[in-house]
Amino acid sequence: MAKTITIRIDDDTYEILRRAADGERRSISNFIEYATLSYVTREVHVSNEEMSEILSDANLVKGLKSGLDEVKKGRYTVVG
Repeated sequence: MAKTITIRIDDDTYEILRRAADGERRSISNFIEYATLSYVTREVHVSNEEMSEILSDANLVKGLKSGLDEVKKGRYTVVG
């Protein structure tokens, strides 16, 4: 079942999204859904091959686990 969400964006961002949606002959809502899914599947998702490579690096896995433990303990700084 489809869900409805509300987002707050400034006028400039709205205009960029509106023009992009018009250029693809999509509604703004559909364009945001399409762009979000495109980003997530391209930028956030890793292939099985890439994940195997990551998991085979014992030092990297150890560092990632250590970092996750630090975050869980609240020991981190947000940069940017």
